[in-house]
Amino acid sequence: MNPLSTLSLVVFLSVSAVHAQTSDSIVTEGIVSAPVTAVWNAWATTAGLKSWLAPHADIDLRIDGIMRANYDPKGALGDAGTIENKVLAYEPERMFSIKVTKAPEKFPFSSRIGDMWTVLYFQPTPEGKTTLRIVGMGFGKDEESQTMRAFFEQGNAYTLAQLQKRFQ
Repeated sequence: MNPLSTLSLVVFLSVSAVHAQTSDSIVTEGIVSAPVTAVWNAWATTAGLKSWLAPHADIDLRIDGIMRANYDPKGALGDAGTIENKVLAYEPERMFSIKVTKAPEKFPFSSRIGDMWTVLYFQPTPEGKTTLRIVGMGFGKDEESQTMRAFFEQGNAYTLAQLQKRFQ
């Protein structure tokens, strides 16, 4: 086999493997009635997260930084109800990617949560609003992973609705 054919086969197999791992993604998309800068700040700053996502939240916005949230008003960051996400990548006001590194103690899918990650895309509209696209990836074909997928389909839709409500 010539080197070009070998390279083509390696690229094809690599792309196929990535597609197989990510083909069962979930996509939630909607318009937020605010400019990209405001929507970005709602996701990428501690004050922004606290303004709509959770009463207890913080973020260290850097690669490998941690975003923490606790949705229980009586809870505290760092307690058993805290969820921690690692920042995988970001491009300010365009893209933000996170992966759960610590699920809340009572999270029902703790054995599968480490397989998935989320990417958010921020796109300005001509009207000065923001199209937010939330993509969840890394779901397996097993029953637990598919149940978790359904959980995040509902959760991402709720999250988007809460963000939209924040800017109404």
